[in-house]
Amino acid sequence: MFAIERRNTILSALRDEKHVVVSELARRFDVSEETIRRDLDKLEKEGYVVKTYGGAVISESASIDQPYVVRKKSNVEAKQRIAELASELIMDGDTLILDASSTALFIAQRIKTKKDITLITNSIEVLMELADVSGWKILSTGGILRERTCALIGSRAEEYLSSFHVDKAFISCKGVDMEHGFMDSSDSHAAVKRKMIACAAQVFFAVDSSKFGKLSFTSISGFDGIDALITDRRPSEDWNKIFAANDMECLFPHGGENA
Repeated sequence: MFAIERRNTILSALRDEKHVVVSELARRFDVSEETIRRDLDKLEKEGYVVKTYGGAVISESASIDQPYVVRKKSNVEAKQRIAELASELIMDGDTLILDASSTALFIAQRIKTKKDITLITNSIEVLMELADVSGWKILSTGGILRERTCALIGSRAEEYLSSFHVDKAFISCKGVDMEHGFMDSSDSHAAVKRKMIACAAQVFFAVDSSKFGKLSFTSISGFDGIDALITDRRPSEDWNKIFAANDMECLFPHGGENA
């Protein structure tokens, strides 16, 4: 296993367990404890972890983007439920936007049987996922490739999006706050998402319930003007009151427990 693969696996474990122990990781990967300490040193310098005595905990800094390979392995069941609901909103012949979130990848996987779709995305992973789909028109925004996120961002991506008008946009975020709305960890990512919102007739935020009540670095959008939020669990009544006040639907699986 390459060092980068080992570090990504450590990050994935931290996402699930919140804490790792050097000696246990050394046994798991069949390497020395010193090798694991160097891995943790690098991850700490990059802002992903905070080292502790004998191990490390994951950094809760909302301004840090987790690597895409880690994000797409987290909350998988929730994202699958969201993708199933999103697919029911997409009709043959629709024009769509998918952002570069890991949730968008699950939506892309779910809708591959749809026909005559035109899709615009700034996600390298979504482009790769749909590369073998026939009968679709798939467009890339272009732009600057943001390291670790598989996202194309920047002024070129924003300008490209400004040229189009689509039926539906599906967007995710890093957090949803009752006061500040939908938020992201990077202004450059948020700027592209704001352009996506501007060129869509209908806008859906696809957000798993772990992100409710979380602040992040910058705002993408308030609740006003968003057609619906798609999530994996029934929100609390406090959230439902906010959604109702902004004339925004909230879609979740039937029988889902409260978030």
